Amino acid sequence: MASDKVVETVIAGNYVEMETEGQPKDVKSRLSSFLWHGGSVYDAWFSCASNQVAQVLLTLPYSFSQLGMLSGILFQLFYGLLGSWTAYLISILYVEYRTRKEREKVNFRNHVIQWFEVLDGLLGKHWRNVGLAFNCTFLLFGSVIQLIACASNIYYINDNLDKRTWTYIFGACCATTVFIPSFHNYRIWSFLGLLMTTYTAWYLTVASLLNGQMEGVKHSGPTRLVLYFTGATNILYTFGGHAVTVEIMHAMWKPQKFKAIYLLATLYVLTLTLPSAAAVYWAFGDMLLNHSNAFALLPKSPFRDMAVILMLIHQFITFGFACTPLYFVWEKAIGMHECKSLCKRALVRLPVVIPIWFLAIIFPFFGPINSTVGSLLVSFTVYIIPALAHIFTFKSSSARQNAVEQPPKFVGRWVGSFIINSFVVVWVLVVGFGFGGWASMVNFIHQIDTFGLFTKCYQCPPPLLPPLPPQQLNATAPSPLRHPHHGH
Repeated sequence: MASDKVVETVIAGNYVEMETEGQPKDVKSRLSSFLWHGGSVYDAWFSCASNQVAQVLLTLPYSFSQLGMLSGILFQLFYGLLGSWTAYLISILYVEYRTRKEREKVNFRNHVIQWFEVLDGLLGKHWRNVGLAFNCTFLLFGSVIQLIACASNIYYINDNLDKRTWTYIFGACCATTVFIPSFHNYRIWSFLGLLMTTYTAWYLTVASLLNGQMEGVKHSGPTRLVLYFTGATNILYTFGGHAVTVEIMHAMWKPQKFKAIYLLATLYVLTLTLPSAAAVYWAFGDMLLNHSNAFALLPKSPFRDMAVILMLIHQFITFGFACTPLYFVWEKAIGMHECKSLCKRALVRLPVVIPIWFLAIIFPFFGPINSTVGSLLVSFTVYIIPALAHIFTFKSSSARQNAVEQPPKFVGRWVGSFIINSFVVVWVLVVGFGFGGWASMVNFIHQIDTFGLFTKCYQCPPPLLPPLPPQQLNATAPSPLRHPHHGH
């Protein structure tokens, strides 16, 4: 108990000192602090919640059409719980690592701790290398998915340009995230991001209910194992947004307060994802199997346009969330991480954006790419590696006795946590990586065969679809075709 108190004083001491140093002295610095410098529990909650449910909100109805209503709801609840548990494990391992280092008088004032460094400090270089490889690849493709989503969404407002051209444009816009120094500086962005996804989720719910069920709608899912496990893996991806947990914790003044934040964020996210996915699936049923973006089926209206615009802004924010840890890794690799010049750091970060841009143009498969990334990368990065790392870090009795944080009583202390960790590893390895990997790769290859790489306009309507509304049919002259470049 005494050592626990000393440890807490060490961590809290550093952060209180930083807080007092950064206290605002005039109106300008007060405003800057209010909008820019976030390190509270609330900032961490907003960051976790807004990062967890970006464009996935638009693909969950597609997953429901693959899984069926009951499985869709159960998988969301199950993976939400599983994701919260592994986020808790990551937070425990971070505090353990940081405390050990601060006992050795290591100063993290200008250094952002990352997940691979936690693994290195606790378990050695082999764990570090595996963690670094999975984390960086996942974050890379997480950023790619945001770019694809931007192009997919803007198309429903302005279809004068094809989706590939929109990807070029948004790639340039998202490159500006190189100027955001760290997760301290996402205070206003994460707050706005959550408001945006909240609006979009309730727009999807209300618009679907008001639109009513389509004539002859069918809810035949699940029909095929490939589709079932693809849908399940997209939900695994939905609640696997904590590849940036360590960076969010490091941005907190008191990171030991993080423990329950991810669970609370997940509970809020479920109030957005469950009603919206269920309502859209209820209204459109099997039509969603060929429309992975929910916006594609809802009628055009000012409310839909507002939802699209808000999701575009949010995807820009989420791109920054996914890319910032990659910027840190790159800065550390070239020795620029502790440079205090923002412009120099922004300049050296630019090469990170280029491969993301390129991959988004090669694989513009909005929806199927989420499942593929979920099964092959999220399964290890977010579920398997944290669970195994917790087991191996505390496998000796001395490590368990000297642990900074003891497992809670309601999970059964160490024995209970080891059992839960073992279950997570086996379940995700077999169902998420095994069946999910097989299904999502089959689906992904099918998209390549159907649409081809570098496709200009993924899932765009062909020239004669959709049919013209009655008032335009009665017009004196036919409307010119506006999609000469589209089609499967």
